[in-house]
Amino acid sequence: MSTREDRDFERLLDSMKRAGGALDEAGIPFVLGGGLACWARGGPKTEHDVDFLLRPEDAERAQQALAQAGMRTEKPPEGWLLKAYDDRVLIDLIFDPQGGPVDDAIFERAHELEVHATRLRVAALEDVLVQKLLAISEQDPDYSSVLELARSLREQVDWGEVRERTAASPFAKGYFTLLDELEIVPG
Repeated sequence: MSTREDRDFERLLDSMKRAGGALDEAGIPFVLGGGLACWARGGPKTEHDVDFLLRPEDAERAQQALAQAGMRTEKPPEGWLLKAYDDRVLIDLIFDPQGGPVDDAIFERAHELEVHATRLRVAALEDVLVQKLLAISEQDPDYSSVLELARSLREQVDWGEVRERTAASPFAKGYFTLLDELEIVPG
């Protein structure tokens, strides 16, 4: 018998496939990001949402494609993403995260992987970590997910690149201090 968390995760994966299929059908390029990108490479299961990274010029069209697929859409006050809901599963269409707008470089660094029996472009771990670290703020100083990712995926990450790309963030500096002191990654 599967647990509620397992069923919720299966729903998340099913929504990822449905939304990805709708975007593919509409001819909209996207990259799987966030926790599912990490899970696809052996990281922990995520319980939050499906994150798709899109170029800014494709975001509105992507949201329309998901609406045509029967998903409820929402335009949040934050200007860096759009949202869609596949029943209760949240799908974030991210086009301008903290590290700057989604661009060709993000697509070039992504790898095509099989994720839950579906071939998808999956964001580089460095891109996911940079986005997550730059999102940490005084209002939300939570390091739990990025520490868990570092522990589970440390051998796959170019830590020098992540340090360099987040060097201006005091929260990223705190993160690397934790990683060094806890001996999670080499200093």
